[in-house]
Amino acid sequence: MQYQNWGPQEMAAPAKNSLPEVPVERGMVLEDVQSGWVGAVTRVEKSGGMHVVALEDRRGKSRSFKLGFGFLLEGQPIRLMPPAPKAQPAGSGTTGRTASGSVRVEGQRAQVAKASRIWVEGKHDAELVEKVWGDDLRVEGIVVEPLHGIDDLAAAVASFRPGPGRRLGVLVDHLVPDSKESRIADAVMASPGAAGNVLIVGHPYVDVWQAIRPSVLGIPQWPVVPRGTDWKTGILTAFGWPHETKEDIGLGWQKLLGAVRTYADLEPALLGRVEEVIDFLTVP
Repeated sequence: MQYQNWGPQEMAAPAKNSLPEVPVERGMVLEDVQSGWVGAVTRVEKSGGMHVVALEDRRGKSRSFKLGFGFLLEGQPIRLMPPAPKAQPAGSGTTGRTASGSVRVEGQRAQVAKASRIWVEGKHDAELVEKVWGDDLRVEGIVVEPLHGIDDLAAAVASFRPGPGRRLGVLVDHLVPDSKESRIADAVMASPGAAGNVLIVGHPYVDVWQAIRPSVLGIPQWPVVPRGTDWKTGILTAFGWPHETKEDIGLGWQKLLGAVRTYADLEPALLGRVEEVIDFLTVP
């Protein structure tokens, strides 16, 4: 032991400046060294004058911890810091750009939700759209809702009763010619009231995970999953991540989502379709 380190000190804190300081981010998977608790960051808030981070484990349970020393990120000890402040450009009236690249307007409040909706196939699609376009959608008053699959899309659209002022935009995975998804979309668009009030678009990927550019994840391309293997399970297996339970898949997705910062981290095949839906719902 070095003599200059002798004396009272926080047990979880190593010598000053010995660890990298990492700003906390939503989706980051951390381990609390003292308790062994492992979970993904779901929120950061101030409580009693200090920053507290909530970590949700693979079973959906959540615990809160004070930011600072005593955390592992990808197995490496770090000092967990408050979220990094967003840079604000000079000039009045704006505070930079949103994750989608739109100009952020200072003081703009979210509108009351309109009747129009964006439907996506599942929770992961909704979380990705929210992360990149959430600020814009709140300004427009547009809500994103997950469908949990499109097998019953025709019935869902009929129940929604689309019409003028009540439009519906649907983002579908793997919407390619002669696929099951394309046949479902064609049937819906042929139904009464759909023309002009419903827009169904899609990307070519098996799952929305693939819409994240591989370079953002530090890989040359997405792994090829053998036929007959669940796609998400195959991807996590290829990455060497836990993959046996729904909780494993959820935590794996949070790690992938955590790598996405702006629209530039996504493939153009998804970007264009989401922008198309937003235009359809917001342009008179």
